[in-house]
Amino acid sequence: MSSAEHRAAGHDRGGPDHTPGAGGLWTVEDHLDDILSTVRPLEPIELNLLDAQGCVLVDDVTVPVSLPPFDNSSMDGYAVRVADVAGASEEYPAALEVVGDVAAGAAEELRVGPGQAARIMTGAPLPPGAETVVPVEWTDGGLGGGPVDGMRARSLAPEGAEGQVLVHRPAGPGAHVRSAGDDVRAGDLALEAGTVLGPPQISLLAAIGRGRVRVHPRPRVVVLSTGSELVQPDEELAHGQIYDSNSFALTAAARDAGAIAYRVGAVADDADTLRSTIEDQLVRADLLVTTGGVSVGAYDVVKEALAHVGDEDEPGGGVDFRKLAMQPGKPQGFGSVGPDHTPLLALPGNPVSSYVSFELFVRPAIRTLMGLPDVHRPRTTATLAAEKALTSPRGRRQFLRATCADGTATPVGGAGSHLVAALARADALIVVPEDVEAVEPGAEVEVVLLR
Repeated sequence: MSSAEHRAAGHDRGGPDHTPGAGGLWTVEDHLDDILSTVRPLEPIELNLLDAQGCVLVDDVTVPVSLPPFDNSSMDGYAVRVADVAGASEEYPAALEVVGDVAAGAAEELRVGPGQAARIMTGAPLPPGAETVVPVEWTDGGLGGGPVDGMRARSLAPEGAEGQVLVHRPAGPGAHVRSAGDDVRAGDLALEAGTVLGPPQISLLAAIGRGRVRVHPRPRVVVLSTGSELVQPDEELAHGQIYDSNSFALTAAARDAGAIAYRVGAVADDADTLRSTIEDQLVRADLLVTTGGVSVGAYDVVKEALAHVGDEDEPGGGVDFRKLAMQPGKPQGFGSVGPDHTPLLALPGNPVSSYVSFELFVRPAIRTLMGLPDVHRPRTTATLAAEKALTSPRGRRQFLRATCADGTATPVGGAGSHLVAALARADALIVVPEDVEAVEPGAEVEVVLLR
């Protein structure tokens, strides 16, 4: 089944039956459940390692060959037999015949016999007969073969041998040797399904000889903001205009969540233009996110453009607009559009409302598309550090910007959903439940961690 078929199959709302509660408001849980019961992980594909960075592994990966695959030296030095350097000291160094060099990747195999040493480089295979490696710092570097500065060398080399090294310290069995399978052994589990492939995981896959892996691809997320008052940064503001910050914030948030995100920018308050823009973007979207135009105003074009899309031509599609028992972010929309039933989440236009909505609803959807088992931000409890009690409207779950450190949550900024500067300082959201109207300083509060 293709990813498009997955989405189409999922959009029959096979999850729990959701109905609005008191006052026609949906709960945060019901809205999120509706999204996550519809969105499905993208169909697995096979990718080259570097193309798979940031993706989620579909299958367990076992080790085909031990790592390292052979005993090798961890230092530059000399491969020797243990007995030949036993008792070696600065005063009585052991003099050994150097029979050759062993470099990393060398195909020719030397053999180390009694009284012999092989000069060995880091990563080179330990030659047959050798049992240990003495670092070059424990030797004279092969500069001599007789007495050095009046010292007597305990020579084990044949009479008249050329190329000798003096060893000044003994080494036990396996010293400075990385044994075959020290890291992982053939048949071991290298990586579990569900692992996000970062640089260390890609390094391991390459080290065991895997050049391609099956993964859930990173979802392609298209972000559109709506509003004729929006102007792009670096342009001149006219009276009544503001800069478009939402599309930048949400595109960055989508990338932070693991998606490949595309920012379309601001679309004027015209339903036909918005509908046409969305249709044009479907070719590169696994998920569409709009911001603005979902309230009850006269120019809420997202509702006008999408409320009935798919009712006739695309059964099972369409976007449902609803009100949630939360603050900020009461107006929300969710559904699917286009022939592939591409999921669409419509967020409110106020900057804080749109960002909080992204964290609560869009981020889990993206992480679900990626195939991750845990899609939510971590939560914890903290002590409220505030000069006065926090107030919250009864029947609404409030999410307040805060900083959280050392078990303490400190609100930043007010409750206004337009306060972008306060949002930039926040690294957490304080959660005030629906049945709580005031939270006193020093009380324990639930906190969503954003970093």
